Amino acid sequence: MKLPALCLSIALLTTVSAYAQDIYKCADPDGRVTYSNVPTRSCRKLVLDPVNLAPAPAARPPAAAAKTPTPGNFPKVDEQTQKSRDGDRRRILENELAAELKNAEQAKKDLAEQEGIILPSERMQGGAISGGKVQERLQAYKDKVALHQRNVEAIQKEITNLR
Repeated sequence: MKLPALCLSIALLTTVSAYAQDIYKCADPDGRVTYSNVPTRSCRKLVLDPVNLAPAPAARPPAAAAKTPTPGNFPKVDEQTQKSRDGDRRRILENELAAELKNAEQAKKDLAEQEGIILPSERMQGGAISGGKVQERLQAYKDKVALHQRNVEAIQKEITNLR
């Protein structure tokens, strides 16, 4: 019940500027809210500015003010600890990259192996091969290769973004 009332109110509010009539928000004893152009005892007038119905775009801060300064009581990490953490992160990402490259190569081998196999169910009557059935079966292998390639690219990008 609230969604239709909300839609109605939005429709009314957008047409207000064209008619410049007063709009009243009314609540019945059960707490249901309605909008009307006829005031009653349980209504209150909505003040609308027809010129500024749309929200103003957010102002962009200058480039220098874009960075928020670190609060003075923010915990500090010494340079050696940060270098150690960065080194650990690089090592972890490089290990993940090596594993993902290995998985990508295995997925490519599996795909190549499956491409060389024609299952009996993929043969049509008369011995011809149904290309659609083969492609359907191979799609899972192709998807796996693509997934590992995307993972490799993402890890490589993450490594290049390290300090």
